[in-house]
Amino acid sequence: MLKGVKETLFEISQWFSRPAPPCQYDRQLVWISLLLMVTGLVVVSSASVPVATRLTDMPFYFALRHAFFLLCALVIAAFMVQVPLERWRQLSVPMLLVSLALLVIVLVIGRSVNGAVRWIPLGIFNLQPAEVAKLSLFVFLSGYLVRQYHQVRQSFYGFIKPLAVLALMAVLLLQQPDLGSFVVMFVTTVGMLFIAGAKLWQFLAMLSMALLGIVMLIVFEPYRMRRITAFMDPWEDPFGSGYQLTQSLMAFGRGDWMGQGLGNSIQKLEYLPEAHTDFVFAVLAEELGLLGVTLVLLLIFALVFKALFIGKKSLESGQLFGGFLAFGIGFWFAFQTLVNVGAAAGIVPTKGLTLPLISYGGSSLFIMSTAVAILLRIDHEQRHQARFGSAQSSDEDDNEEK
Repeated sequence: MLKGVKETLFEISQWFSRPAPPCQYDRQLVWISLLLMVTGLVVVSSASVPVATRLTDMPFYFALRHAFFLLCALVIAAFMVQVPLERWRQLSVPMLLVSLALLVIVLVIGRSVNGAVRWIPLGIFNLQPAEVAKLSLFVFLSGYLVRQYHQVRQSFYGFIKPLAVLALMAVLLLQQPDLGSFVVMFVTTVGMLFIAGAKLWQFLAMLSMALLGIVMLIVFEPYRMRRITAFMDPWEDPFGSGYQLTQSLMAFGRGDWMGQGLGNSIQKLEYLPEAHTDFVFAVLAEELGLLGVTLVLLLIFALVFKALFIGKKSLESGQLFGGFLAFGIGFWFAFQTLVNVGAAAGIVPTKGLTLPLISYGGSSLFIMSTAVAILLRIDHEQRHQARFGSAQSSDEDDNEEK
């Protein structure tokens, strides 16, 4: 018995003295994503109680649905993180074709909400093809930049081909209409082409054409023009076109430094429309104050920084597909957060874009959880290559010396 105790103590001492094995994935990225998801569950649960009570007589109806979506998102992410990057690259074109088909299908059988046809009813949840199209476009573009890397850097033809695909998606998205998703895709595409090394004059020409097109879309659509005028001065018509923004600004004002306390929002009591979806950040600001807003934005900033850092390491190690895709996901999350938070705070015009990993909605949670899983996979493969690639090169050097 004494011998067994000594062996146990020896094993424990060895366990403490041995260095920990190198981690095969970015644990910080996992914790950041989980914290954002939990924050979203808490805020959505609080913001959705009034509307859930009015519509279903079940105060936590939307909270339970969001919890179910969150659980499904974690299961999806657990499966997606097992998919090698090479498989994603092989499926990039089929994914793009499926996304285009979904964008066509939604125009035929889609569900209309507030005049927009953006959802395909699937029983348990409504699929938003625009969310699928974002991820598919960025995966396709990453594969294209790898295949045509030199052409993109040297010729205008290589630069313009992915923009033709984006233009086709833009036509389908604007039929819904969904200008916000198109703008996110456009900005992310521009960022990815810039990282790939396209020439500056090409960007200037493309940006000029895009800005002209967006201005024309706004001028020739009365509802978009009303959004712009309401954004410039929402208090001019506080009970009409400026109603959402004025109620959101009231929520920010009531939040002050420390907030009114979790569950104590006044604006969510049927004053602020879409309180648990597009304007969930306003409820968060009212209940948790500037402190809560700052912590949530820091978490999202940390996630974006992680994505850009993973992309940088992958490009430096020669993994171009993973590097471009990581940068694309980082740009996507950053700009979509900017638009959502900016719309709630009155900085940019109102757009129906979700806050990544926080807003209510199955499609957004599923796709963005998949994007985080892909980031983890990119980081894993980069670490694996750095570890075993360096070991293999050192073995080759030893053999050469012998």
